[in-house]
Amino acid sequence: MGADIMKACLPQELLLKRRAEILHALCSSGSVEHLERVMDMLLAQGELGWEDCQNVLVPGRALYSNARQLLDLVYTKGSASCELFFNAVKQILPEALGDAFFSPRCHSTLDFREKPQRTPTDELLTQRPELVLKLQDCIDGALRVLVESGHFSSTDCDGIQLPIYTPSQQARRLLDHVRSKGELASLVVLKYVQQSLESESSLEQTNPSLTKEFVKYQKKLRSSVSAQSRFLSTYGGTSHMPLDDIYTEVQMELPNNSADNYKFMGFEEIIGPVGSVNDDADTVLASGEAGSGKSTWLQRLHLLWAQGKVLQDFLLLFPFSCRRLNSEQRDLSVQELLFQHCCWPDRGQEEIFQFILDHPHLVLFTFDGLDELKQCFVDEHRICCPSQRAPVHVLLFNLIQGSLMKGVRKVVTSRPEAVGPALKKHLHKEIHLKGFSPSGIDCFVRKHHSDPNEAAKVLESLQANTALLGLCHSPVLCWIVSQCHKELLGCGEGSLQTITDVYLMILQHFFQHHSTVKSAIGVNWLQENLGTVLHLGQLAFEGISNSSYIFSVTDMETCGVTESDICMGFLIQSKDMSLASSKCYEFLHITLQCFLAALFAILSRNTGCSAISKLFELQEMKKKRLRGTCFGACLNSTNIPNIVEEHSIMAETPNLQITATFVSGLLSQRYQKLWIQCSSSVLVEKKTKQAEKCLSKGMQQHFRSIPQPMQEEKKSMHAMPEFVWLIKCIYEMQNIRLAKDAMSKLEAEHLKLTYCNIGPVECTALAYVLQHLKNPVGIQLDNNSVGDVGVEQLLPCMHICNSLYLRNNNITDEGIRKLIDKVIHLPNFQKIALFNNRLTDACTKHFSYLLKTRQNFLSLRLGNNNITAEGAKQLAEGLKFNHSLQYLGLWGNKIGNEGAEALANALQNSESIVWLSLVGNDVGSAGACAMSNIIRNSTSLEELWLTENCITRTGVESLTEALKHNRHVKSVWLKNNDLTSAEIEEMQQTDSRLVF
Repeated sequence: MGADIMKACLPQELLLKRRAEILHALCSSGSVEHLERVMDMLLAQGELGWEDCQNVLVPGRALYSNARQLLDLVYTKGSASCELFFNAVKQILPEALGDAFFSPRCHSTLDFREKPQRTPTDELLTQRPELVLKLQDCIDGALRVLVESGHFSSTDCDGIQLPIYTPSQQARRLLDHVRSKGELASLVVLKYVQQSLESESSLEQTNPSLTKEFVKYQKKLRSSVSAQSRFLSTYGGTSHMPLDDIYTEVQMELPNNSADNYKFMGFEEIIGPVGSVNDDADTVLASGEAGSGKSTWLQRLHLLWAQGKVLQDFLLLFPFSCRRLNSEQRDLSVQELLFQHCCWPDRGQEEIFQFILDHPHLVLFTFDGLDELKQCFVDEHRICCPSQRAPVHVLLFNLIQGSLMKGVRKVVTSRPEAVGPALKKHLHKEIHLKGFSPSGIDCFVRKHHSDPNEAAKVLESLQANTALLGLCHSPVLCWIVSQCHKELLGCGEGSLQTITDVYLMILQHFFQHHSTVKSAIGVNWLQENLGTVLHLGQLAFEGISNSSYIFSVTDMETCGVTESDICMGFLIQSKDMSLASSKCYEFLHITLQCFLAALFAILSRNTGCSAISKLFELQEMKKKRLRGTCFGACLNSTNIPNIVEEHSIMAETPNLQITATFVSGLLSQRYQKLWIQCSSSVLVEKKTKQAEKCLSKGMQQHFRSIPQPMQEEKKSMHAMPEFVWLIKCIYEMQNIRLAKDAMSKLEAEHLKLTYCNIGPVECTALAYVLQHLKNPVGIQLDNNSVGDVGVEQLLPCMHICNSLYLRNNNITDEGIRKLIDKVIHLPNFQKIALFNNRLTDACTKHFSYLLKTRQNFLSLRLGNNNITAEGAKQLAEGLKFNHSLQYLGLWGNKIGNEGAEALANALQNSESIVWLSLVGNDVGSAGACAMSNIIRNSTSLEELWLTENCITRTGVESLTEALKHNRHVKSVWLKNNDLTSAEIEEMQQTDSRLVF
């Protein structure tokens, strides 16, 4: 009966009576999408005009207010408008209001008579609802054809694809902009949509298993990923810089001891089988230090996938941010995790999820920033059922280890410290991101500056300051330097030396940029902005102590952060989906948060020396004593309430160490004057002494851990994980007295610093401290990221180095040129090992000069490089005049017979050579015959390695004959040459020193 009465009501009366229910149906989801779709239909039918739309959809006004405005507008237009409105709601929300709301007369008012011929711009309007649905899944393609046809510029595209707009809103903006461009542009879009429909139909016929709903969802997901990835998101992305315009490749390394480690690797190669360590695992780990470009690299993967350029074997890609997953407090199933945190299917959720379960090999998950997850990885709580709800971190751990969604490929980024053995055993492979190469720095700076002259000046400044150039291998530091180019060019040569210098420069840059007075910033700039520094510093400090990186409005109010503080640009609004109902913020970059936390630790009167002590505490000590204690407890809880609750999770060690590094730099004597007007000079002095004491104590702990050497062995120190960090802290402090004191207590003949993530920045710090050693030592830096710039940074400590090991460090001929120029004059320097680098024949002329000049040089190892016969000839020229070299290693090069003959001629009368390796060099019997002359004549040779060549019986017979004349040689290695089994068996009988 009630339904009949409602049907009898006039549309206007019905609109008034059920106003509340209609508003709820349109707005309860919290999304403006339903309201905008209704307006699309009313626009298409000519019931609303553009002015009406502007009056309804007012930016910044509440959704319910906008909906009320539409209802008022429709009501005033009369019954026909109300009927059209009800019909639109019926089509968009068929279940929301029920049939009782819609009278049969609704449809009778619609005019279905044949329409006259319409222009393309008219078609865009009348077909607007359908076009929005179709275009939201292929915005990139539509923009591409508009640009190619000359109707759109890149500025037009950027304005449409701003991340603040949903895919459907982008589609509406595109239609509106195209209509303003005229008929030809409108025709281009209509044709593109038609072609897309035909292509979609063809795809469904080719892949019958891909249902219509799946294809729609795939397009929606692709569009969503594209919108999130189009603009540079790291460092805030505040300038809406398109990722395509600024992205610069970073160096990557597969940790497989290959000479070809450092190279560009495509995403297919990274996710494919190359470098696999566990074929049964599904997770690829991309690890790198803070600021090494991990998030931007992953964003690039997302964008290229969305654009259809890479990884198209994966039909679906789900991107996650671990930082944002931290805020998810609910227990979720895998289906809820995928659809609620990535992209919600409009229809067919169960069908789409079932496809994912049935075809896991067609799906890719990415997790950015595993190190920022509050919980450490554990391999205990196993979940196998994708419908089972669990805390998000438990889901994540089970996805990584393969208990959940086995077969789905996962890509995870993290800092190395967060990846322990428990996680590594579940990895398909690991790649290391090593920051920019020298050419990468050049490329990034030129992309960052539209003015070529400006870019050239910045690059010139970097070349003049090798310490700063070393810092720029870190993408985040390269961004800072590029961002602050005016301040950089205003600095005196060499004034920027440390990471702290660079971050102080960006702090000054931000304050200058937002200053109301656009004159040069004054000497009291920090004092003038002290309030902002302390507010943001406290927020950063609390975040570091709690492992928190996203902050609510309440968090900021607690720390006194004001709107003007936010406007400075250090904070950006976070896209945290779990806090969608309120604003939340994060710092531009984690390293900036650490820097501001360090400033607070120094300047705040509420942080005492105990806070400094805990920052510098070594991890091993923390493990013994930190059970339920908290870093933030060092703050005065009376003056700063609720800094950290007792049950808080212990702050992450890597971020504490970054903060401590900044504290060291800020407490340098160079900056003491800066703090005089901002804090108690007595308190700062106490904190400085406390930091020095902690660093000295930390170094002594490492030295005490050095074991006593075995008999006839050198005393060797294997660096513990935090040794390099302590060295960096001393360098940041620029405290020569502390460096000298630390080195005076080191009693070791060999320093082993392998696999320590040492790049140019660390090389600068090592040279600063190690140059004060009392006695010469061997320095082993194998398997790091030293590079040419790092080699140059090591030069100041080469006078105390008697042997240098730089295996697998991406060093080229240019780095060798600078190194030899230095060590040629240093009598202590006697050994060098450079295998697995990028050396060519060009480096051999420098080594030849070294061999001619230095008659106490003992060992030269250049294995696994790119040296040919020409390089061997160059070395031979130096060997002719050298009477001291004992070890020469050239395995894994390409010297061939010609190179072997040149070396043999130079060494045949040597009285010093003990060990010679030409393994894997394409040496044949001619080369072996030449080597026979060394065996025959040398009085010192003990071992000759010729395995993995192409020596035949003739060559071996020559070597055998030579051995008859030399009993001093212990072995000649000949495995894997061109010999038959019978020949090997026969020749083994002739001389036992032949090893096959």
